[in-house]
Amino acid sequence: MAQEMADWSGLLYDLLVLIARRLNLIEDYLNFSTVCKSWHSVPTKNNFNNDLSRAPWLMLAEEDGNSIRKFFSLYNGMILNKRIPKASRKRCMESMGWLIMVGEDEGEISMLHPFSGVQIELPHQNTTVDYNSHQTGWLMSFIRKAVLSASPSHTSDYLLMVIEGGMRFLSFWKPGDVRWTRVTWEGINRRCFTDLIYFNGQIYAVDYSGNLLVCDVADVVGSKPTKGHTVAQVPLDPENGIDESYIVESLGSLFVIVRNGVLFRSLRDDSDRIPLTLLPEEVEDDGIEEELTYGTTIFHVFQVDLAAGKMTETRELGDAAFFLGANASISVQASQFPGIKPNHIYFTDDFFESYLSYEEGGGLDMGVFNLANGSIQPHYNGVSLSRFCPPTWVTPTLY
Repeated sequence: MAQEMADWSGLLYDLLVLIARRLNLIEDYLNFSTVCKSWHSVPTKNNFNNDLSRAPWLMLAEEDGNSIRKFFSLYNGMILNKRIPKASRKRCMESMGWLIMVGEDEGEISMLHPFSGVQIELPHQNTTVDYNSHQTGWLMSFIRKAVLSASPSHTSDYLLMVIEGGMRFLSFWKPGDVRWTRVTWEGINRRCFTDLIYFNGQIYAVDYSGNLLVCDVADVVGSKPTKGHTVAQVPLDPENGIDESYIVESLGSLFVIVRNGVLFRSLRDDSDRIPLTLLPEEVEDDGIEEELTYGTTIFHVFQVDLAAGKMTETRELGDAAFFLGANASISVQASQFPGIKPNHIYFTDDFFESYLSYEEGGGLDMGVFNLANGSIQPHYNGVSLSRFCPPTWVTPTLY
């Protein structure tokens, strides 16, 4: 006698809710709704703990003429398709599950939650201080990084902090403002910032020289110059240098990460060549074109001792994995997420100064860096390229 198949569609709604509320991974939650038609109405924000830790998804580059964006999960290799027409031909950064988008033609700025569809319009970039003197040649590159102090999904009391302009100033916007407010540092010369983070009621920012600066949020939103100061400096010798740097919080500690290899360099041999079309560029006075390349070669990680005012290099992150790129830099505990490796750095191609020199754009310089042995492996085996928005990390939240 043939065994009867279970009729999953007949389960009581209340029982389905209890099951849904026990799911911790958003991938499982989304799959839950596809089991059968009667299960589709169960996955709502009231039946899911949206405050649990999330592992980022890789939002792939948009495909020409298609408003569908694909999200790749490291957990199960699943590709989620989501129609997001508002993100079309926009440069996208990310913080707390929100996309901070800058338009291609007009340079308009807005925030969009890709899964709920909620959009928040922001002041135009031309409302920043002394815009005409500090605008960038490519409107979409005016905002380099964007970081939220809290999620707009949960509160209206938040700041959106950005690194902006050709000189990479630190500015912010809060709900109700009609323009961007620049942070002026008392007693500190002009800095070119590369990354920032909101941590324990303070803003920490790292600059191109590896200096870590801090200021109180209360000072930032005041009318007087911010009384910020330098906390520590990356202890790298001049020969190593700093191409790009990031700042991450992990289990209550701050880390500054130095990334090298993203700047253009002369081609060493065929193995160093990127299979993209480099736009013509004459780099020598005699008119001879030199073939150039770029690509991440190494990361250095420094743990910050705030009390002692120093940084110490480490190659051991324990269970932590860092996610770096055009997103707000974050850390997750790998043991909570199958498919994610501890003591590794997951990075994307975010250095537009280099990838904009290629017709196809960016998306090749990404992978997983093993901090223990220095090796780099791919985290996504497909090809996803764009001059507007190469693949970037997005922390998935339902709302």
